[in-house]
Amino acid sequence: MKYTQATLDKIEKITDECGYIVRYERGNFQSGYCILEEKKVIVLNKFLQMEGRINTMIDLIPQLNINAELLSPDTKKVYDEVIAKFEEGNVAR
Repeated sequence: MKYTQATLDKIEKITDECGYIVRYERGNFQSGYCILEEKKVIVLNKFLQMEGRINTMIDLIPQLNINAELLSPDTKKVYDEVIAKFEEGNVAR
């Protein structure tokens, strides 16, 4: 997975199709993000660089309640890649 704006847009589309809103704001996030489950809002630290934003989203998406059946085919492909990347990262730890 390349660390580009296009990759970040594709990853954000996963959350968008599931009704989540991604916002970039200032804050003291120890993990780089905050999830407001009841409102389906994800707040990422706006000071994260591109690589940090993508890695944070990859760590975050498996924690969300995402029904892969509802995703468009292109987005489902990206979702599967994100899950694989997340699992690969957890095996290495």
